[in-house]
Amino acid sequence: MVGRISAVPAILQVICETTGMGFAAVARVTESSWTACAVLDRLNFGLEPGGELDLTTTLCHEIRASHDPVIIDHVSQDALYRDHHTPRIYGFESYIAVPVFRTNGSFFGTICALDPKPAQLTGTPIETMMNSFARLLAVQIESEEALQQTQAELLEAREIAELREQFIAVLGHDLRNPLFAISASAELLLRRTRNESLTPVVQHILTAGKRASSLVDDVLDFARGRLGNGIPLNLDDDTDLEAALRHVIAEVQRVHPSRVINASICGLDGIRCDRARLAQLLSNLVANAIAHGARDGSVEIRATIERGEFFLSVTNQGPAISAQVAAQLFRPYSRVITDMPQAGLGLGLYIAKQIAQAHGGELGVVSSDAEGTTFTFRLQLA
Repeated sequence: MVGRISAVPAILQVICETTGMGFAAVARVTESSWTACAVLDRLNFGLEPGGELDLTTTLCHEIRASHDPVIIDHVSQDALYRDHHTPRIYGFESYIAVPVFRTNGSFFGTICALDPKPAQLTGTPIETMMNSFARLLAVQIESEEALQQTQAELLEAREIAELREQFIAVLGHDLRNPLFAISASAELLLRRTRNESLTPVVQHILTAGKRASSLVDDVLDFARGRLGNGIPLNLDDDTDLEAALRHVIAEVQRVHPSRVINASICGLDGIRCDRARLAQLLSNLVANAIAHGARDGSVEIRATIERGEFFLSVTNQGPAISAQVAAQLFRPYSRVITDMPQAGLGLGLYIAKQIAQAHGGELGVVSSDAEGTTFTFRLQLA
């Protein structure tokens, strides 16, 4: 951790140059160990980062107990330390060490320096400088620990999110097979049954199966988008996009025969796109317009090419969407709050946005009481 703090090498270099000493280090000192965290060694002392000393052979053991710095100009002439075992063991004449405390007041270790020659340390600004470095180091250690904690929490959150979304994707795939079997069996039963009283029941099974399949598809698209790979596209120079879009409109009109849907679609040949995905985008936008637009108002659809740009818009009448709600519309599970029960998972606009981005286009919305709400997809053509 200390080795990752970029200021530490500069601190040790300044200490050596200011004091004239050849060795400086940051040490982690506990009740039982002395470990070098960072070292500047011009004496070939032989200690490297990660190296340990016997704690009882060091003066840092005493500093940990007293919380006071130790400054020695000339060991041989110092009444307190000339007979001390530490100078004899390590062969130094000058020594300085100051304690490093964490920001919560607990003892971390020391910043120390030594040299086999005497040095003038007492009565100079060197002790003040060392204490300043110790405070700076404490703040840096705290910041590094906070950064490590945040990175660990972020990594854990990403792993949990990825597992959750992978589970959703696997679940979606596994649901498709039984849903297909239900729908296929219902279709076969509908064709072969001669009991007219069963026809509405079978038709209800078919409708429910298709709706469940649609929900599973939404879940899979959501999982693909959230896992980072994005919604997959099968790009082609499409010559039948207009027919695909009109088919979507016809399907919606059959489900909502009382709603007025006006479409202006023309000149869409040669657009490089995924036709099925753009049809899905339009389907989601029209379904949203039907669900949230005024029931007595029309839904206007326009698709064309203008100035080298594919333009698709869906407009519905009704009260304007507030700026706060509009900012959330393209997020997953987002809904416009109403008093009416709402079907679906709230993924329609999110998936439409993902389809737009996968094509390299942009999907936006504008809304006002006078003009209604318009969703617009724009795609620059090569």
